[in-house]
Amino acid sequence: MTAVNQLASSEFRRGWPLILSAMVGIAFGLSPMPFYTIGIFAPLLAREFHWSFAQIFAGITCTTVAVVIASPLVGLLSDHYGVRRVALSSVVLFALGFMSLGAGNGSLTLYYASWLVLALFGAGTLPITWTRAVNNGFESGKGLALGLSLLGTGLFGYCIKPVAAWLIAHYGWRGAYLAIGAMPLLFALPIGLLCFHDPGQRDVHARHRREAARARSASTPGLSMRQTVHQWRFWLLGLCFVSLAFGVGGLIANMENLLKLAGFERSSIVALTSMIGLSVIAGRIAGGWLIDRFWAPAVAAALLGAPALACILLGDTILDYRTAALSIILIGLAAGAEYDLLAYLVARYFGMKSYGSIYGSLYSFFAFGAGLGPVFFGADFDRTHAYSQSLSLAAILFVLPALLLLLMGRYRQFDQSGVQIRPGDLRSVGVDRG
Repeated sequence: MTAVNQLASSEFRRGWPLILSAMVGIAFGLSPMPFYTIGIFAPLLAREFHWSFAQIFAGITCTTVAVVIASPLVGLLSDHYGVRRVALSSVVLFALGFMSLGAGNGSLTLYYASWLVLALFGAGTLPITWTRAVNNGFESGKGLALGLSLLGTGLFGYCIKPVAAWLIAHYGWRGAYLAIGAMPLLFALPIGLLCFHDPGQRDVHARHRREAARARSASTPGLSMRQTVHQWRFWLLGLCFVSLAFGVGGLIANMENLLKLAGFERSSIVALTSMIGLSVIAGRIAGGWLIDRFWAPAVAAALLGAPALACILLGDTILDYRTAALSIILIGLAAGAEYDLLAYLVARYFGMKSYGSIYGSLYSFFAFGAGLGPVFFGADFDRTHAYSQSLSLAAILFVLPALLLLLMGRYRQFDQSGVQIRPGDLRSVGVDRG
């Protein structure tokens, strides 16, 4: 066993409770729960309240607006007060917000308000918080640790389809919202209280916390947020993840209806859509393993560009089970690779000094695309009773960022002031302007 492998093995023996808590926290958080459940509830809400699909999926747009506002703030709070406090408090508030969706009375205003509230107060359950701790706890096995931590989205996506169907059949859609909303309190909160700690932060007395945060920031290598926004790589990542999230978010949220339109029976739809979660799990593990061994932008280009083929296959007038399954697997692999790639790229290209703020800001780009995609797909269906235009646009938006990510260049290392340490140098002599 090489020294690197021994170090990675030691990291995992020490850090598995952190990975477990991050995995469960992400699984029952704002990132997967709305996107994997809205497609299940959309037909029921449309029948109950006579809403259009575009109106229903606009709830995700409300989430996007809230996340754009809240995720940079969550990053700042995490940098200053620690991710444990932010994440665990947010778990409780998010659960209550999600349960409020079951109180719908036909008012779109109330419906959208519930989405805004659950996103504003649930933003601390996004990967921003959990991945910061994992990034700090792992170095040699960073990619795989991130991939395992982010398995939570795939596990939730796989399990929630049959569970939600059972809950709806026995307790109605309102009862299903309440039961699913209670899951963060039953699973994520107790495990987080026991296992979730940021190795990069020491517990300090409250009155010294801000001073300690400034001291940690000053001693942590990487760029400040102010330095980062002057880096072209930051804006390139933002553009790429807007495009990717548009396609993935639109496809996953509308998959049930897309398969129904293609003539699949209910049992086949449940089986096929559950494959999304399994392929997300595969994408997490494969992506994490690959980026520890190969250049991450190349891995991203391969995994994130593949759903373009899925869009072409799903647009076929004759869609059989095998073709649908292949398409879903390609989409799930990309969805599985997205978050750990973003977390890994932030750490490797900007450092850990302002990780929370940088990740939170880039997540805003991601959330914008993920919120716009379902609404665009839904409006396309309302207008044409098909998804042809949406699938064509999504195919283009998968290929474009896959190519642009290849421009990122080699990984970078920094000293505490944000000065880049160039290979072979004992110390840097100039600031890299990106």
